[in-house]
Amino acid sequence: MKTRWLSDSEQRAWRTHLEVSRMLMYQLERDLQPYGLTNNDYEILVNLSEADGRRMRMSDLAAATLQSKSRLSHQITRMESTGLVRREHCESDRRGLFACLTDQGWQTIQRVSPHHVASVRKHFIDLLTPDQLETVHKALSPVAGRLRELRS
Repeated sequence: MKTRWLSDSEQRAWRTHLEVSRMLMYQLERDLQPYGLTNNDYEILVNLSEADGRRMRMSDLAAATLQSKSRLSHQITRMESTGLVRREHCESDRRGLFACLTDQGWQTIQRVSPHHVASVRKHFIDLLTPDQLETVHKALSPVAGRLRELRS
């Protein structure tokens, strides 16, 4: 197989994407630290807060957060120890478990989300025009679609 090396413009786009992705996630994580949360914690809280009954099967939550079941289990154990979530057994499937948002977890996401949104705006949204945001969406949607296909 012959390697199709990246052109200068392709290399520039790729490296800019990598740099922005890494630095943005690093900054968002730093902005969550005063609240005692990581990006993973926040993502789990968001998923649970938006789910029916504020609970999700562990396997579905692992898929939604792109974590292995084992990694998610460790993450949930840590979040249980801080009172943000709890596990519940699934009545219809003895082996199944739900991750459930506690009242404390709900209060935490309510308290932290305005600060997180402000951080996203400050470090990403407000730096781009509406047309640029639409271009970013259109440009990255096929990539996201392809990667979703590979996961299924």
